[in-house]
Amino acid sequence: MNRRGAIIGGTAGIVLVATGGGAAYAVYSGVNEPAPKASAGPAATEQIRRGDVVQRTTATGTLGYADSFDLTAARSGTVTYVPTEGATVKRGQTLYGVDRTPVTLMYGKVPLYRTLSEGVTDGPDVRQLESNLRALGHGDGLTVDEEFTAATAAAVEAWQEDRGLTETGRVDAAQVVFRPAAVRVADAALQTGERAGPGAKALTLTSTRRIVLVPLDVADQRLAKKGGKVQVELPAGDTVDGVIIEVGTVATAPRSESGSSGAGSDGGATEDPTVDVEVELTDPDDAGGLDQAPVSVHLESERAENVLSVPVGALLALREGGYGVEVAEAGGARIVAVETGLFGDGRVEITGAGLAPGMRVGVPAP
Repeated sequence: MNRRGAIIGGTAGIVLVATGGGAAYAVYSGVNEPAPKASAGPAATEQIRRGDVVQRTTATGTLGYADSFDLTAARSGTVTYVPTEGATVKRGQTLYGVDRTPVTLMYGKVPLYRTLSEGVTDGPDVRQLESNLRALGHGDGLTVDEEFTAATAAAVEAWQEDRGLTETGRVDAAQVVFRPAAVRVADAALQTGERAGPGAKALTLTSTRRIVLVPLDVADQRLAKKGGKVQVELPAGDTVDGVIIEVGTVATAPRSESGSSGAGSDGGATEDPTVDVEVELTDPDDAGGLDQAPVSVHLESERAENVLSVPVGALLALREGGYGVEVAEAGGARIVAVETGLFGDGRVEITGAGLAPGMRVGVPAP
């Protein structure tokens, strides 16, 4: 990649400078004028900084929630309760109700695939049930292990009494759903008053983790590395930090205008193949209540570390060729010729005789 700026055109006094990222900036030029000399000083200045200059590639993504899945009803009856869309359901709370019988969320990675009661074989599903019973305040005399004992049954009965259920000492999928953590209600397929049946879709749930899903062009896949830091520009214009948590390995073929994958004689594909990239926001609160909102994701494409940089607007295109900056000093200013390096985030890497961090250079007045 050519990291130097290049003059691409202009008029007397103004030159357009193209950066490596494809952007163009208007800067002062001494073309057709005497070479700049010491002056009274620029009207506006910015500091020369030492640090990293980062060039970024921008991709479009969708802000949402991770781990979407459909929850099906486990029993027949009339729906008597559904949470509102967007609600968060935590351990011990009700996911939905049928015939005034609540289905409760408990935390665990093992699905409730069997009825748990005295006499069942030992297993991790027993351990996670006992762990939840203890967390919900029903763990007196209960040892959290993989064995369903009389103490476990007593704790289940205490929990059932608390939830208004028949005190059987047994737990099945009509009473409890295990998920790794709290869930968010994305959509309620069943409404209060409707009839539910086993296997009918009840709710669409997600985790509470905020993510951005980016269908990244395969040509830019090298820019996305797990653990890499990115910037996410929200619809209101605010920019927040994020981290890449997953990079897909299978490319998705574009859809042609006729609806089939790939290009065809009836309609050409309008997009390049993509891979899915998941970005997690560093601070989930930054996203507020936005869901399925379009965002811009800025991925790092190149970085110059520990270099001097100035705002791009500080560059002067010199009559004799190359660039300079106007260094403000006590009693005046002077032009210093510079070599430009990487352009990124509105700044440009520079090297020049006598330049140091903290010096002030002229920039266009606001």
